[in-house]
Amino acid sequence: ARNSNGRVIMYGDSISDSMKIAIDETARRRSIQEEYNKTHNITPKTIIKDIGEALVVETAVENEKIDVGTYADMSTLERKELIKKLEEEMKEAASKLDFEQALSLRDVIFELKAMGEKNGKRKK
Repeated sequence: ARNSNGRVIMYGDSISDSMKIAIDETARRRSIQEEYNKTHNITPKTIIKDIGEALVVETAVENEKIDVGTYADMSTLERKELIKKLEEEMKEAASKLDFEQALSLRDVIFELKAMGEKNGKRKK
C-alpha cells in the first residue's frame, strides 16, 4: 500500500493459489521494506497534499483551453454537445497516434460526465 495505514480486504470462501502467492509476496516485500526503514531510521508516513488544479486541456481543433470547472453551470444539452465534440477529437487524436492528447481529452470527458451526474442528482 502507498499509505501508512493501507490495507487490502480480500473476499472468498478459501484462499486460492494466486491469493496465497500475492499474500506471501506482499509479506516478503514488507519485511524487506521494514528492515530498510529500521536500518535508515525512516518512519513511514502518508503524504498530504492539496487537490490538484482544475483539469485543463487544450482541444486539438480550436486550440481552445478547456477548464472543466468553468463548465459547471452548463445546461445538459450544452454539456452533451461538448462531450460529443471532445469524443470526436479524442478519436481523431488516437487515430493520429497522439495518445497523450487522447487521454487528456478522455479525462475531461469523464469530468464533464461526472459533473452532469452531480448536477442531475442535485435537481431531484
